[in-house]
Parts: sequence; C-alpha cells; structure tokens
Amino acid sequence: MSTMNISLPDNLKTFVDQQVSERGYGTSSEYVRELIRRDRDREQLRDLLMDGASSPPTEPIDDRYFENLRDRMQSRSKA
Repeated sequence: MSTMNISLPDNLKTFVDQQVSERGYGTSSEYVRELIRRDRDREQLRDLLMDGASSPPTEPIDDRYFENLRDRMQSRSKA
C-alpha cells in the first residue's frame, strides 16, 4: 500500500478527528479512504447515467419486460 501525506488546516483536522471517533473509524486514513471510495463510486455512477442518457431510445419498459427479466435471472440462478 502506498502512503500519501496531506496537510490540513486545524479546523479540518479537528473535523476529521471528530468523524473518526463518532463514526467508528480506526484511523483518519480509514475515514479518508472511505471518502475517496465514495467519490469514485459517485463518478462511476455518473458515467453510467450519462451513458444511459446518451444511448438510443429502446422499447418502453412494461410488465412483460420485468417478467422476462425475472425469468432470465431465475434461469441463471439455476445454472
């Protein structure tokens, strides 16, 4: 694992220390890693949403679509 050192103003360090103790993180590094993971996940979700928004229209989703989807998932779980 690589190491990265960051400098924070006192008020941000105090905030991080409070979050660590109140949220049950073991260290400030765990807290920062969690923030970075959430940011990465948010970026990935945004990319997926943008891809979906720019994709060509498809047929409307109706009850039959969901029935077919359930059937496909049940078939996969049996395999």
